[in-house]
Amino acid sequence: MRYRLTFAVGLVVGYVLGTRAGRERYEQLKKSARQVAQNPAVRNTAESAAQNGRAYAGKAFHAVSEKVSEKVGDKAPKSIADRVRSLRERGQDTEDDWGTSNT
Repeated sequence: MRYRLTFAVGLVVGYVLGTRAGRERYEQLKKSARQVAQNPAVRNTAESAAQNGRAYAGKAFHAVSEKVSEKVGDKAPKSIADRVRSLRERGQDTEDDWGTSNT
């Protein structure tokens, strides 16, 4: 409930400040945001953060899938075990679903 209230208050404050600032201030903020987004340092940082996130997510996926397969072991039906094994092998690829490198 606290988070909903905080969100609602933020929404109202943003709306009130936005309407008082007007269109000119909005255009200034939009131009500034575009300049920051096009800054090479910001783009490099965002790209490296995305790559690190993919790497950590991949490591976490493999760690969790290994633990699950160890705990489940022979208790799972063969069809499920085969499916998990094929998904794990598929996760070894160097490209993700969007055609970008995981390295």
